[in-house]
Amino acid sequence: MTSGCPRCGKPVNANLPFCGHCGTKVGARGEPGTCNQCGAAYTKGVDLFCARCGNRVGQRVSVELSASGIGTQVLGAGRLAAGPKLALLGDAGDVVEAYTLDRGEAVIGRGDADIRFESDHFMSPLHARLELRDGQLCLRDLGSRNGSWVFIDQPTKLTDGDLLLVGSQVLRFRRLGYPGPHPPEADSTRRMGSQVPAVDIAVLEQLRADGSVRDMFHLSPGRNATLGRESGDWIFPYDATMSGRHAEVRSEDSEFFVHDANSRNGVAMAVRGERGLKRGQRLLIGDQILRVESV
Repeated sequence: MTSGCPRCGKPVNANLPFCGHCGTKVGARGEPGTCNQCGAAYTKGVDLFCARCGNRVGQRVSVELSASGIGTQVLGAGRLAAGPKLALLGDAGDVVEAYTLDRGEAVIGRGDADIRFESDHFMSPLHARLELRDGQLCLRDLGSRNGSWVFIDQPTKLTDGDLLLVGSQVLRFRRLGYPGPHPPEADSTRRMGSQVPAVDIAVLEQLRADGSVRDMFHLSPGRNATLGRESGDWIFPYDATMSGRHAEVRSEDSEFFVHDANSRNGVAMAVRGERGLKRGQRLLIGDQILRVESV
């Protein structure tokens, strides 16, 4: 007797526990369930939401409670043989919980999400989405209030509007462009002014929580800028989460690249559109730091 796999649609033997094509668990397929909100019938291990009222009736993520030593608590019935794995990191960098994306996708949020942090008030109800597509794990922000962030692990080019998290400071990179030439004065009198640097083509803006600009630092071609709590071109002595020498913005021709200067807490960039992830990268979602363990 054969039936269709709920994930890939390929025919599988209904007596076997897993699909031979994609590894999805199919042994429990077909077991009926009843929605605890409206009483409508659904299929366990296949349906994630009730077709009548939209109530969540299934799960897409397995959780391992590493800190308590309880072991693995399987929340998803249709898990992949090897789904992407994330780890929730504690203050000391230790793994508190581990998550397996059984169906290759998950929503992170404070509300009705697959990976839920109900007490994190920096996190939106539906904050970000992870999806495995063609072997690439992708992160997309779902219009959250505080954004989704990826810590950089190599020099990263800055584009107009990019947001950086350096310590606890949210900085926005903004291009200014090259100014036009000044017309000569009618009487040939030269103007006084600072000659070096001669031109600024970009700025870093320090943003308050309401999005207003508190301070800014101008960037010029051929001029690098160091940011830190104790030393550098732009200093934040009041930010205890910032290293003494935390980050550097380097000028390369007319472009700028941000470097992490071996800081303790790293440098993160806000996700714009969709961002591909790789093993070992750390994410900041709300007030939670997650690490990609496998893809």
